[in-house]
Amino acid sequence: MAFLGTDRRVLVLAFARMADALGNSFLIVVLPLYIASGQIHIEGLLGTQVPILSITITESLLIGVALSIFGFLNSFNQPLTGRLSDRAGKRKLFILIGLAILGIGSGGYVFISEYRWVIFFRALQGIGAAVTIPATVALVNELATGNQTRGGNFGVYNTFRLIGFGFGPIIAGVVVEIWGFDAAFAVAVAGAFVSFLLVYLFVSDPAETRASAGEDLSIAVRGPPGKLLDPVFTLGLGTIAMGITIALFAALEPQINTRLDQSTVFFGLQFGAVTIANIVFQIPVGRASDGYGRRPFLILGFFILAPTTLLQGYVMSPLLMTLARLFQGIAVALVFAPSLALAGDLAREGESGTTLSVLTMSFGLGVAIGPLSAGFLERFGFQVPFIAGTVLSVIAFGLVYTQVEESLSETKSLFGS
Repeated sequence: MAFLGTDRRVLVLAFARMADALGNSFLIVVLPLYIASGQIHIEGLLGTQVPILSITITESLLIGVALSIFGFLNSFNQPLTGRLSDRAGKRKLFILIGLAILGIGSGGYVFISEYRWVIFFRALQGIGAAVTIPATVALVNELATGNQTRGGNFGVYNTFRLIGFGFGPIIAGVVVEIWGFDAAFAVAVAGAFVSFLLVYLFVSDPAETRASAGEDLSIAVRGPPGKLLDPVFTLGLGTIAMGITIALFAALEPQINTRLDQSTVFFGLQFGAVTIANIVFQIPVGRASDGYGRRPFLILGFFILAPTTLLQGYVMSPLLMTLARLFQGIAVALVFAPSLALAGDLAREGESGTTLSVLTMSFGLGVAIGPLSAGFLERFGFQVPFIAGTVLSVIAFGLVYTQVEESLSETKSLFGS
């Protein structure tokens, strides 16, 4: 059954991911404040040096590590969990197990005061996300009725997921200031619970989900004749760069608030601006890519990403920072659904989880590297993390422009006949 042109099961998955993402994105704003609040004992770590690397531990670095560990475990485990869900043919079971782990991880912060436990529960959440995400996007892909609805499906899914992810930080700033940290962690747990309930009650595996995936867990790197790199792998590299540029912002919350003389609520709005832009553009871009092709949107998105990243290192007012983040979000919207749809177009039967995990893994990896690199590079100057992100964006644009071809055999022209 379809509702407003979208399979009802896709809508349920989208609503479930929205609830979960709202709860989990709370922590992107809450954890830096929690670590810096004095409730987590970090005094004995500050100023010490990491053996071999000769890096002095700072508060920004500790925040970056705490935010990044989620993404590293999430990303590196996704190819494995995606392949396992292909072979088992049980997308729903994987989604439910992952959501349960996420909920446990979110609730654990209430009971701790040591930094090592922050890392433990953040790592647990990363594992939970790794179990949930590949199975979810594979199911969204399999519910598409041919290439003509795949972009639209991913547009709807990403829109609702990003509603939660975008408004979570905005609400988090208000919740922390009024009710405190425990209330914020409770919201994160509630998000995972609501998602679990929706999937349990309203989602079922289609009969064709059981796959015939092989034993090979490798990811194609070499491209077809005439191309150096595989198109999905190339999009994965571009997605890593995109994730890094978005997430640089997160680890610099104290510095940004001081530099712009703004409150936590304003920072939450700026962080969420990327996602607000995605909420507006994901569905129309996804559906347009079903008709006009994936490649034009990918090229335009990566083209816009570089200057909007660079601006964030130089603007000096809260309003201009919000606008820079908003236009960066437009760039992301132009890339997200078309890249997933292109990977879905190219995925062999029974290997949706494995193929699409390349992109979900890459985004998670980028989001993990972003805060960590920002926490390290910021010591060389506030602008340095954003300059590095801009360079990566330019490289990503070049790779996608030269290595990714259109996956649809018939497309309409953006400029008419």
